[in-house]
Amino acid sequence: MAPSHLSVREMREDEKPLVLEMLKAGVKDTENRVALHALTRPPALLLLAAASSGLRFVLASFALALLLPVFLAVTAVKLGLRARWGSLPPPGGLGGPWVAVRGSGDVCGVLALAPGTNAGDGARVTRLSVSRWHRRRGVGRRLLAFAEARARAWAGGMGEPRARLVVPVAVAAWGVAGMLEGWGY
Repeated sequence: MAPSHLSVREMREDEKPLVLEMLKAGVKDTENRVALHALTRPPALLLLAAASSGLRFVLASFALALLLPVFLAVTAVKLGLRARWGSLPPPGGLGGPWVAVRGSGDVCGVLALAPGTNAGDGARVTRLSVSRWHRRRGVGRRLLAFAEARARAWAGGMGEPRARLVVPVAVAAWGVAGMLEGWGY
């Protein structure tokens, strides 16, 4: 599929369930890597060791005292990721959410933008997800180009001399990181 067969438009209300599933699937792909990354940092290891040591005096089982804090921490990280990234953001000043649609009408990607919190912060990508079946076909690049154009138009309307687009990337999202590096971010 060539990127020229893609169009980007504002999401319709009847597409909301499909877009939510796409966002949840995107989070599911990276949540285990993010949890592993977060829980293997020294501060997290120290907290887990302290909790395990404290539980060892309360519980009669060493294995339970060792595994319970890890299980609770992994569950909290996964639920937090799903709540934060697996849902649609509130409507912002930049419109949207926006969906990438193939010529046949299939929704294959979603993008949400929000204005920065302070003057001069520019626009911020709050959601960017591509359906697993449409990855590596130019959908993410098309959505990113659309986001850049929206950020330029928004900055011009606000009287900003330069447009700025902030694209936060999860630590374990290697596919997105590679795409952004290829585009010079």
